[in-house]
Amino acid sequence: MVAEQQRTDLLPADALHGKQLGLSVSDSPDLDRLGLLNTHFRMTLGELARTVIIAGGSLYYGGHLQPGGITSFLIEELQRYGRRDRPLKVCLAWTVHRAMTQDQIAEQKDLLGLFGEIHFLSPDGDRLDGSVDEPAIEDPPADERSRSLTGLRTYMTINTSARIVIGGKRAGFQGVMPGIFEEVLFALERRQPLYLAGGFGGAALDVIRKLRPDYAKWFPSTHDAPAPDERLLKGLERIEETVAAAKWNGFENGLNEDENRLLAASYRPSEIAALVGKGMGRLLLALEGKD
Repeated sequence: MVAEQQRTDLLPADALHGKQLGLSVSDSPDLDRLGLLNTHFRMTLGELARTVIIAGGSLYYGGHLQPGGITSFLIEELQRYGRRDRPLKVCLAWTVHRAMTQDQIAEQKDLLGLFGEIHFLSPDGDRLDGSVDEPAIEDPPADERSRSLTGLRTYMTINTSARIVIGGKRAGFQGVMPGIFEEVLFALERRQPLYLAGGFGGAALDVIRKLRPDYAKWFPSTHDAPAPDERLLKGLERIEETVAAAKWNGFENGLNEDENRLLAASYRPSEIAALVGKGMGRLLLALEGKD
């Protein structure tokens, strides 16, 4: 019985070999309110990356390649773990890589080295053979940015089987809704498991509050917060509608009620990573039992 419990709770070595996990993450506007630092946020990303990479999985992340950003941080973490089969897939929206020069792209490829690879995408989210060898476009139209970001998130969802969600902007986003909302929406449409880590607040907690209001009662009052962007409210409405239509809310993720509630509130890096690993381990064990 003890051995069986350990199998259920731990993610076995190489359990995620050949599995692709989407990482939905951006800086949270709630860190100050929660008394947290960006260091806590980055430590959690490091623990999550370690959990997935050591178990043989790959991480798909859609962002940019600017120094000091999340991509750079993830590369540094990968260098610590020693995986040299390019487990990090950095997916670049059309308007992101078209704003880069060929020299900048070459420099970032060298930085990624054996630890990751860049997936260059078209405006509609199709993977290109490589970057476009044309002059960089510095300021694309807003509708083109929005379209290319939706294409990016479509591509990432198609190529992953589960999604880890943490932080996320509520304002200043470029798409039709906050990026994390759109990524969650697409994952729900494909009935993928979600790991909603809400302890750092942000858009991730907004999703939790919409789907499981009781899980978000711990969050401090936001009565003095500015009025939300109308696109944010519409995004939450679409998520609610998609859950009803798909009959799937993403919490079928290998975690029980208490564990999902804890994941929705925890800010402890090791605890968050352990919960995600536990959920994935149980899902994999359940799949083994069906074979």
